Amino acid sequence: MNEEERISELAGIKRHIPEMLLERARELRRRQTPAESILWECLRDRRLCDTKFRRQHNIGRYIVDFYSHQHRLVIEVDGEIHQYQQMEDKIRENWLQSQGFRVIRFTNEEVFDKLSAVLEEVVALTLNPSP
Repeated sequence: MNEEERISELAGIKRHIPEMLLERARELRRRQTPAESILWECLRDRRLCDTKFRRQHNIGRYIVDFYSHQHRLVIEVDGEIHQYQQMEDKIRENWLQSQGFRVIRFTNEEVFDKLSAVLEEVVALTLNPSP
């Protein structure tokens, strides 16, 4: 299996999503945080560099906040809860990176207070090809 097929099975159209995980992603989309809502308004409908992003997207056994399949880019927006689950976040991030995904994290405060800088960083990653 080549790299593209493997990525497609993990995050693309060929992936199999357990019903419980699919329902959890739907719930997260219905109850997005204020920071996720702000960032989603900037990313949705190819508003940023004509890049398609998905929100609360299943990759393997994880649900990521935002995902661009074209760039294999995962964007996570971390609220207060992430202060208490740093080990779990690191395990998740390491797994995603080991599978060929790029992961970038922002805090809620960065999205609220430095949205332009957040978007500039995302743009920079979309303009540079995946490793």
